[in-house]
Amino acid sequence: MKNLQTIPTGTAKQHSNSGLDRRGFLQAGMLGMTGLSLPELLRLQAQAAESGKVVERTKSVIILWMRGGPSQHDMWDPKPDAPVEIRGEFNSIATSVPGIRITELLPMTARIMDKWAIVRSLAHRIKDGNVGHGDGDQICFTGYPAGRDGQVNVMPSCGSYVLQQKQHLNPTMPAYVMIPKMIPGTEPAWLGAACKPFETMIDPADPTTPFVIPNLGLSGGVTPEQLTDRRHLLKGFDNSRRHDDAVSLDKFQTTAMDILTSQSTQAAFDLDKETQGTRERYGMMEAFDPKDPMRCGAPNWAQRMLLARRLVEAGVRLVTVNLGWWDFHKLGFDSQRRGFLPRWDRAYSALIEDLDQRGLLDSTLVVAWGEIGRTPVVNKEAGRDHWPYVMCGAFAGGGVRGGSVVGASDAKGARPKDLPKLPHDVLATIYRHLDVDLTQQTIDHQGRPHMILPYGNPIDELF
Repeated sequence: MKNLQTIPTGTAKQHSNSGLDRRGFLQAGMLGMTGLSLPELLRLQAQAAESGKVVERTKSVIILWMRGGPSQHDMWDPKPDAPVEIRGEFNSIATSVPGIRITELLPMTARIMDKWAIVRSLAHRIKDGNVGHGDGDQICFTGYPAGRDGQVNVMPSCGSYVLQQKQHLNPTMPAYVMIPKMIPGTEPAWLGAACKPFETMIDPADPTTPFVIPNLGLSGGVTPEQLTDRRHLLKGFDNSRRHDDAVSLDKFQTTAMDILTSQSTQAAFDLDKETQGTRERYGMMEAFDPKDPMRCGAPNWAQRMLLARRLVEAGVRLVTVNLGWWDFHKLGFDSQRRGFLPRWDRAYSALIEDLDQRGLLDSTLVVAWGEIGRTPVVNKEAGRDHWPYVMCGAFAGGGVRGGSVVGASDAKGARPKDLPKLPHDVLATIYRHLDVDLTQQTIDHQGRPHMILPYGNPIDELF
């Protein structure tokens, strides 16, 4: 099925094939490449259909980051015939696609197996050594190893490169958003502050705090008109005294002002515009109780997923949703049974169905994964420890062939058996979907050139 939403990606040839020439598109409202509301979008699609042409949707990616390392055995790669110390406490169930089984605690996800796919043979390179959380974060978001302490972004994140190459296509909407805030691996490194993600800071999953984005809106009684006047004043200074290195309004400031004053941006972050039924479909459960050890530090992140859908619908290119903390060294089965897996099941299935019903699934690639896998043998405290040698990922949308499984792990779920894939291959898949130019080299603070991705190939078996 052809992708349908706004807009050309930048070349003259692509513009001519979009159903609207450049002048016609600018006359359509000057809404900034991807800032159209759904009714406006449908109107443009109808106009294009009358002329036999197609208006393409903006391509977006949602990364559902399951930080801590979800267990491959207990989710997407069960081993029902293995001994109990490997199999664990959960049974497996059939999905809507014959031959594919997943854990019994994901029944809603199993019913829509035809809309998503599993990669069961992801793994870090053995020579990378004992990859922990921080190291895995860095490799999965940048394609490069971490700094000495495992937390430092030595290289820019995938989102920062997306922002660098795509922000200009829609100046009123941030190209790269973090919900709720940055985690290791997601920073811009030497690309600088202009390539940092827009962070919501406030957590939409916290029912005890009003979800009002602190980074949006104008403070101190400043009106949009006054801010525009100040911008023009600064430009005047810049034009009249540019040789004196006076006040300059750089690209970063201009973009920030455009986002700050955009009503469409503020509307995209407004969860109150969703119906109560939609919010409950994703999950409106009680606030997380940190004193409850069975939940192992995990909030109810369902509303974060809903916000991600709103943002890609409004034209954000890459949204990373922090869904930690899947680090089940102790009480792993109880934690997953009582909170993690039922919440995941409801929210993930809601997101995929919601994107599909809104016509957004073809243009939105949804990647759900974490930085490491878990040990094949259950430990003495009913948990599983860190295991970088095999892990799973779930993929949907963006042309992914639903109901498919790529690769396989061995009988113990300990190593890839067929079609081994690297985190770099996931990054290559994301970059290809977003049309990121990997031939570009960027220069660090020491003047050294770097490739965006050192190696890796898109996972073509998914498509």
